[in-house]
Amino acid sequence: MSNKFTRYILIAMVLGIVVGTAVYEYLPDNRSEVASSINLIAMLFLRLIKMIIAPLVFATLVGGIAHMGSGSKLGRIFAKTMGWFVTASFVSLLLGLIMVNLLQPGANFPGTLPAATQSTGLPVSAFSLEKFLTHLIPTSIADAMAQNEILQIVIFAVFFSVAMGAMPERSKPMLALIDDLGHIMLKVTSYVMLFAPLAVFAAVAATVAKNGLGVLWKLVVFMGGFYLSLAILWGILVVVGFIVIGPRYSHLLRLIREPLIIAFSTASSEAAYPKTLEGLNRFGASSRISSFVLPLGYSFNLDGTMMYCTFASIFIAQSYHIEMSLGTQLAMLATLMITSKGVAGVPRASLVVIASTLAQFNIPEAGLLMIMGIDTFLDMGRSATNVIGNSLATAVVAKWEGELAPEHELRSDDVVPPDAIPGEPVPA
Repeated sequence: MSNKFTRYILIAMVLGIVVGTAVYEYLPDNRSEVASSINLIAMLFLRLIKMIIAPLVFATLVGGIAHMGSGSKLGRIFAKTMGWFVTASFVSLLLGLIMVNLLQPGANFPGTLPAATQSTGLPVSAFSLEKFLTHLIPTSIADAMAQNEILQIVIFAVFFSVAMGAMPERSKPMLALIDDLGHIMLKVTSYVMLFAPLAVFAAVAATVAKNGLGVLWKLVVFMGGFYLSLAILWGILVVVGFIVIGPRYSHLLRLIREPLIIAFSTASSEAAYPKTLEGLNRFGASSRISSFVLPLGYSFNLDGTMMYCTFASIFIAQSYHIEMSLGTQLAMLATLMITSKGVAGVPRASLVVIASTLAQFNIPEAGLLMIMGIDTFLDMGRSATNVIGNSLATAVVAKWEGELAPEHELRSDDVVPPDAIPGEPVPA
């Protein structure tokens, strides 16, 4: 079924390109209307994903932490996870900085530059510790779930599950209820993912119908350089995976090919969350680890987005012929390292981060107008990279904690059994 599902998604992508190109070429006066109509299918799928994310994250995370045992273990896992995230973010930002300086995509930009005073319409505001902390803590768990604020859900779930651990006898009925909720949400997820190929077709067709593939040629040097940089980042992630996890890492790469394709074709990391979680459990990572690390990764470990921030920022500076010393560029890297952690859940978060950072370094925010038209195509690569980065982080932490099932316990056709306990390692 897994191979068939992958084939269906790939076929949907090809059909989407064909249909989108036909609409762009033969219905020039109605492109936007047709694209909006087609995109409605993709939007409905993404809404279905958003519908299940909050209860899925809450149930699996609470179940996982409650089964961990001591609070010291939770603290140790959190420290290892955040250490990995910070290191991965720094490497991604630094790689973007190195590649954009080597390739110089903006040095001889052939198009017309937007006027420096033009506005992008993005909600730009300077980063502050107060804004980050107030965003971090939910005022209401109901509101956090309604807004799909994963980081806020994680914060509440940690407090909730630690409190349950402090009252083990009283918590048994609640833990059983949450485990049951986890089973049900995994089943609901399997139903929702049946619509993924149709959503992939709609997302690709709508994007191509509205913009046409020709739009890519306007910024082919920028896009080519960015995707080359992503390929190098993928190479680094794969090498690190084989070093830390060993040859069986290739098994994980096979298991996450579906969420990779879903993330790429829908330009949404969130759409790939359920399948990524399933793939990690099938790989042998303990559910108590994957249900804790993966949600955190969606706020703190967006490798593709990190690299894009430095790459795009310096590209805009190059286009406007603004000289930036090495010290200034490193200061920008440090700024992006911090500001990028404070916009979890913000629509078009990478553009918001870049816009606010440009303003702090006297680079015209209007430069973003050059790349906003192709941002969806760029977001495809970013989203897929985020999936592979978070998958690797989860597998590595599970390996460090000794909660990665041995190779001989896994089969190539492993599936997550419907009665698997979210807080326990998934049996082979």
